[in-house]
Amino acid sequence: MQAPSELMTVADFCERYRVGKTSLYREAAAGRIRLRKFGSATRIAREDAEAWAASLPIIAGGANAIA
Repeated sequence: MQAPSELMTVADFCERYRVGKTSLYREAAAGRIRLRKFGSATRIAREDAEAWAASLPIIAGGANAIA
């Protein structure tokens, strides 16, 4: 098994993807993103974060479709 290239903190992930901690932990509980533990610290591998972002639904019609 190959080690992840980069691990982000929860704060880094939330800032980068503009989501709150509650939303992150909800996504993890639903199995949509993997969290990793290093001692008591929680980390997210960059490739897991990117896969999560890529899996988000795309709204037909782009940004103009949101009212």
